[in-house]
Amino acid sequence: MLMGGCHCGAVRYAAVKAPSRHSICHCTDCRRTAGAPMVAWAIFDHGDVRVTKGAPKVRASSEYGQRHFCAECGTGLFYVSETYLPGKIDVASATFDDPDAISPPSAQVQLAERIGWMKDAHAAPAFERYPG
Repeated sequence: MLMGGCHCGAVRYAAVKAPSRHSICHCTDCRRTAGAPMVAWAIFDHGDVRVTKGAPKVRASSEYGQRHFCAECGTGLFYVSETYLPGKIDVASATFDDPDAISPPSAQVQLAERIGWMKDAHAAPAFERYPG
């Protein structure tokens, strides 16, 4: 079982199976709602994920998608779109208690909307901690 939740702990969830896919999304909608250059999503059958504590707030982020997030701390948790992903729920994989418990992302999607500098982000100098 995969467990996860928001930053403040007000909302917790459990997934009873492994995700069927894990992808990194670069779309504008994901970027703006997360305040990040990309978001990694693990997709599940909707019935395989249940909220175990609290209740996420739900907001339509477009005419076809709904974002579920913690109303206390703002952590984005789930994305649902019956138009594009009928019967499925995307879980923001960075919100798992142990994100390494699932397979690494197998694809990057929505590259047409990727921020230009993200193409070569992997080539930037890397530090174990913030450099002093």
